[in-house]
Amino acid sequence: MSVYLLGGGRDTVRCGELLRPFVDEARAAAGGRAPVIALLLVREPDDETSIPRHRAMLEAAGATTSEIRVETVVEGQAFAASVLEADAVFVGGGLTPAYLDAVGGIQDAVVDRVRDGMPYAGFSAGSAIAAGPALVGGYRVKGVEVVSPDAAEELDEVEVRAGLGLLAFAVDVHAAQWGTVSRLVAAVDAGLVPEGVAIDENTALVIAAQAAPAVRGAGQVWRVEAAASGIRVEVLRA
Repeated sequence: MSVYLLGGGRDTVRCGELLRPFVDEARAAAGGRAPVIALLLVREPDDETSIPRHRAMLEAAGATTSEIRVETVVEGQAFAASVLEADAVFVGGGLTPAYLDAVGGIQDAVVDRVRDGMPYAGFSAGSAIAAGPALVGGYRVKGVEVVSPDAAEELDEVEVRAGLGLLAFAVDVHAAQWGTVSRLVAAVDAGLVPEGVAIDENTALVIAAQAAPAVRGAGQVWRVEAAASGIRVEVLRA
C-alpha cells in the first residue's frame, strides 16, 4: 500500500515528478499490460481547466495518454464503484467538501483496494479527504478567525468530517502558501482532530506499508500534535 499526498501547486512539472513513483507502482500492479490510472475529478459546471491540468501532471510523471482514464462528476454528484476498476487512482483538487461527498458511496471500496495494494494519490482536496478525520475547510474556530477566509472552502466554522480513512491523522494542504498551518494548529488545539500534517505546495508526503513516511519535493510538511505544554509543531523536509 502506498499513499501519495500532494499539497497542491500550479507547477505541473514539479508535481509530476512527485507522482513518478506512483505511476511506476501502477505499471508494476498491471504486470505486463498497460496500466489503467483512474483520474477522479469533481468539476464545477464551467470548469475547463481541471482535466488538462491534472492530466498534464500524470503525463509529466511518465504516464501516457492511453494509460489515463478520466472520471468526472459535477459538484453534487457521486462517483460510481466502477471508477475503481483500475490499477491506481489519482484524486484531484477542487472544493474539498464536494470531493468528500462525491466519494462517500465508494469509501469502503477505496479502502479495500488500497489495503490490497492499489496505490492512491491525492492532490490538494484529494489529499485532505484521504484522512480518517478529514479537515474539509472553514476559517473560524468558535467564531475566531484562524486562517484567511480565502482558504475556507465555502465554509465558516472549521469542519472535520469522516474521510476515506486511509490515514489516522488529518491533512491540510497549501500549507505555507495559504497559511493553513494555523488552521490545523487551531483544530488540534480545539480537540477537533488529535493530530495532523499540513503539506506545502509542490511537496508530497508518501506513506508506504514497507517504509517510513517520506517527504519529497520543494517544500515542507508541518506535523502538528497536542503536547503537555500545548501544541507541538515539527517541520519535516525532504
